Amino acid sequence: MIWFYAGLLLAVIWLVLVLQLILHFSEVADLTQPNWNPPRDAVMPSLTIVVPARNEQAEIEPALRSLLELNYPQYEVVAVNDRSTDHTGQIMERLAAEPSAQSRLRVIHVQELPSGWLGKVHAMWMGAQQARSEWLLFTDADCVFAPDTVLRAMHYAMKTGADHLVLFPTAHMKSVGERMMIAFPQVMSNFAVRPWKVRDPNARDHIGVGAFNLLRRTAYETIGTYEKLRLEVVDDVKLGEAIKKSGLRQDVVFGPGLVTLRWAVGAAGVVANLEKNLFAFLQFRIALVLLVCATTSFLCILPFAGLIFATGWARAGFAVAVAMIAIAYAYTGRYMASSPLLFLTCPIAAIVFAYATLQSAFIALRDGAVTWRGTKYSLAELKKK
Repeated sequence: MIWFYAGLLLAVIWLVLVLQLILHFSEVADLTQPNWNPPRDAVMPSLTIVVPARNEQAEIEPALRSLLELNYPQYEVVAVNDRSTDHTGQIMERLAAEPSAQSRLRVIHVQELPSGWLGKVHAMWMGAQQARSEWLLFTDADCVFAPDTVLRAMHYAMKTGADHLVLFPTAHMKSVGERMMIAFPQVMSNFAVRPWKVRDPNARDHIGVGAFNLLRRTAYETIGTYEKLRLEVVDDVKLGEAIKKSGLRQDVVFGPGLVTLRWAVGAAGVVANLEKNLFAFLQFRIALVLLVCATTSFLCILPFAGLIFATGWARAGFAVAVAMIAIAYAYTGRYMASSPLLFLTCPIAAIVFAYATLQSAFIALRDGAVTWRGTKYSLAELKKK
């Protein structure tokens, strides 16, 4: 009887999620579609693109070159070298010295991090301080942009009246482990944030993505700039939250291939990235860590276990849940460049994700600090902030 009710509950939960995806996923715009082609005579506002970088010598050149080749009419790029110990700063300066980039690219070097700041947040704040443009775009140093990315995004923002626009990046995934561990949080995030509700001012849903946060300068100043987020480990999410709480208009769009990045190398690389910020995302609360692990196991491991161990009609609920998981992966994969067959890896990914969540909390509690971009930050200070 327990198996029957557990399967029924799982079937209902996953069915509700999938029905929402079927009914509303298409409401999120895809900027690669022809209806978002900007008109030739469109007048675009001025823009400053801020790129913080620390020890990104392998990625910074292709990223900056892609930004310098944008077909946007009036913009500048401010690259901030955040205390790099490799050749990141030298590469930035070499690119800035090229004739085609001299009027477009400015480089700032941060030699020392002030107390009370996280390095990346401080670098973005420094870059924005140099801007005099109407709009700001914050992106990461490993992101490569297609030439028309910003033009399409700005056209959408101007047409819809958005104050903050997030564009989902496309991840290059070269191994099964990467595909498994990147597809999993993409699917599960739909439980926490409904992308189609982000634009709704009355909905709690908000979003921020480090690869592409485009916002009006007035909106940036309204939330108190990055100075108000100076100790936020998950700064992109907190930026989105601050925008939504301020009553500003937020939106999110797809754009397969417009912004690409290699988020991590292998499943181990994904786990390492998750370990850095999951505990902070869960507000440094052990209760939330345990709740997330238990919920993930229930939603993603039990459906497959039920198919194996349940008998008779008790298996029906688990079968429905697994079918809904497959559909959820298929819908998400359409825009995230991942195979729908990855639903078969869902229970394995759930186990690894739970491990990364527990490991994130364990390391932070053991060290009494969070290590971010080579710098340790006191857990007590982060919790207080």
